[in-house]
Amino acid sequence: MSDDLAALLLALATENAELRQQLATAQDMLMETAIDAGHLHARIEAVQDERDAWRQEAERLRARAVRIA
Repeated sequence: MSDDLAALLLALATENAELRQQLATAQDMLMETAIDAGHLHARIEAVQDERDAWRQEAERLRARAVRIA
């Protein structure tokens, strides 16, 4: 094998290793983002449920006030 070919193969192997590391880092970041998004989605649903409960309570109190008045 010529020195040029060996150098080229080494350069390609090095670049491949660097790209694999970048891919692994990006995959880790993507997983973290997906987990964060899941937590945010759950929190949004909880807030919406709480909002709906408050609305129902307000409607119940309004109806009660109308009956009393």
